[in-house]
Amino acid sequence: MSIARKLQPDQGDRLLVIACGMIAREVLAVKEQLGLDHLDLTCLPAEFHFYPDRIAPAMDKAIEKAKADGYTNIFVGYADCGTGGLLDRVCEKHGVERMAGPHCFAFYQGMEAYAKIADDDMMSFYMTDFLCRQFDAFFMKPLGLDRHPELIKDYFGNYEKLVYIAQTDDPELDKVAEKAAKMLGLAYERRSTGYGDLTTELASAAAHG
Repeated sequence: MSIARKLQPDQGDRLLVIACGMIAREVLAVKEQLGLDHLDLTCLPAEFHFYPDRIAPAMDKAIEKAKADGYTNIFVGYADCGTGGLLDRVCEKHGVERMAGPHCFAFYQGMEAYAKIADDDMMSFYMTDFLCRQFDAFFMKPLGLDRHPELIKDYFGNYEKLVYIAQTDDPELDKVAEKAAKMLGLAYERRSTGYGDLTTELASAAAHG
C-alpha cells in the first residue's frame, strides 16, 4: 500500500511514514483523526510479520528510495518487531525515528500500560483488528489449520489465553476473536485500546518533522 508521492522541491516539508502493512488502516485513521494532511504513507508487506529478518533490509531500501524521491522527514511505522535491534541500526544509519516498543501489541496498549502487564501476558496470544480481519489468511491457511486442526495443540498449546487488542468497536471483529479463542482452546479477553501510542507518536513526528 502506498499513497506516497514523488515530491517537488517545495514539498520537502511533508512527512512520510514507512509502516508495516498490518497497521496501514490505523495510520490512515490517525491521520484523519488528527488532520495530518501533510502525512504520506507507504507500507512494507504485512507478511513480514512472519519474516522479521526481512524488515530491516527492506526498510533500508525504502528509506533510500524515499530520500531519492525528495522526502527529508521520514518516520518508521514499526516497533522492533522481532528484528533483534537490526531495525534500530537502519534507523540510526539514516537518522530517522521509529515507534517505541517491542511490537505493535505493546504500542497499541501504550508502552506504560504494557510494561505493567507484560509479565502476566507471557502466555497470551494477541490479536488486533487487522489479525481478526485476516485470521484465515494469516493463521488458518499458512499454518494448515483449515486442513489439519490437530496441529492447533502444536502451535498454540503453550498459550493460556487469547487477548484481543481492539482498535475499534466492531461486533463482527469481536465475533472473529471469540471464535478464534474457542477454536484454539484458549481463555478470551478483550481490551479496548484504540490506537494507543500510535496516535501520540504520529502526532509528535508530524509536529517535529
